[in-house]
Amino acid sequence: MRNALAALALLAAGPSFATGLEVQVEGEANGTVKIDLFEDVAPKHVEQITALAAEGQYDGVVFHRVIEGFMAQTGDVQFGKAGGDMRRAGQGGSDRPDLPAEFSDITFGTGVVGMARAQDPNSANSQFFIMFEPGPFLDGQYTVVGKVTEGMDVVDAIKRGEGPNGAVIGQPDTMTKVTVTE
Repeated sequence: MRNALAALALLAAGPSFATGLEVQVEGEANGTVKIDLFEDVAPKHVEQITALAAEGQYDGVVFHRVIEGFMAQTGDVQFGKAGGDMRRAGQGGSDRPDLPAEFSDITFGTGVVGMARAQDPNSANSQFFIMFEPGPFLDGQYTVVGKVTEGMDVVDAIKRGEGPNGAVIGQPDTMTKVTVTE
């Protein structure tokens, strides 16, 4: 009985789900982006993102892959910090484990936020992307974690990358501060 109560107390003391993120962006784009997170759709992914944000791990992380008419990708807390070796940006994650996919029937429309991953559908970790335009070809292939509710004009102004992979050359735009909101 005592062990059960202790376990319940630990669960209750764990991080509670937040409803969103507030992202301060600086570079060619300057301003605030507000994201509503879908904890009922992708609870494990939302928990990981909010934990990383609360720890300040997203602060100073660049948008390393930005493709015109498609999406802006960020969130590499391992190799994507501003001032780091941008040739490695996009290759890393966090010190947390990769997550099993949490696919839903939500379509990838403008402003939808999805989790980036490697070829393995269960390899999402810390990186995420924001859609510039609808991309229904991603539906059921990537986990949807939220949607931009304010600041889509800021997202639309993020510096674009070059070439087929959208690597940003020179000085990429940066998430200077990412705050968990209630």
